[in-house]
Amino acid sequence: METRFNLGGIVVSVVLKDIKNVHLSVYPPSGSVRISAPKRMSIDTIRVYAISRLDWIKRQQRKLREQERETPREYIDRESHYVWGRRYLLTVREADESPSVSLKPRRMLLKVRHGTSEKKREALIGEWYRAQIKAAVPPLLKRWETLIGVKAERVFVQRMKTKWGSCNHESRTIRVNTELAKKPAECLEYIVVHELVHLLEATHNARFIALMDRYMPRWKSYREKLNRLPVRQETWNY
Repeated sequence: METRFNLGGIVVSVVLKDIKNVHLSVYPPSGSVRISAPKRMSIDTIRVYAISRLDWIKRQQRKLREQERETPREYIDRESHYVWGRRYLLTVREADESPSVSLKPRRMLLKVRHGTSEKKREALIGEWYRAQIKAAVPPLLKRWETLIGVKAERVFVQRMKTKWGSCNHESRTIRVNTELAKKPAECLEYIVVHELVHLLEATHNARFIALMDRYMPRWKSYREKLNRLPVRQETWNY
């Protein structure tokens, strides 16, 4: 069951769940606020918690509203697409052969059958991005799991609207956003390390920050770089 309260003009949605800890999220594109809280917590207690995080909420909302967004893609010739932070111009070639995506010098070549729709072209490129992440993640896991001393039980690669990555501390599973294939490679590495550290510390508290500082001293610069880059245009349903 979902309830809402107003906090100085900010509407906060609250969902009570069978969980141990409070989770506060600010969602793009407009900065809607949602709190998932244990069933035992009262709304008054949750309100006090939200007040204590009000400055953080406003900062996150400001970042989301100011963040640059990609122009919508049509998947036509000479359209810009990005792979690991580099710009490629799309070349669409129609032929009676299996669809494929490949990289050439400064070009992304999309082979499709005659009459392939924009939606299908988008799906083909999206699946190609997913394959890039699936290939890049295992070597990063092998390195960083050893350095940090943790082990992820399962890793999922999928398109995510609201997060670059996520970690379920209890099931020890990690999810990574396929959109990271468009960003510089160090951004993916930062997200992998971030989620692995969550296996040691579930929240973004002082211990989490200290662990990130220990294992990846430049993590804040990678985070800032990722947050400065344009994000995908999305259709949001609430």
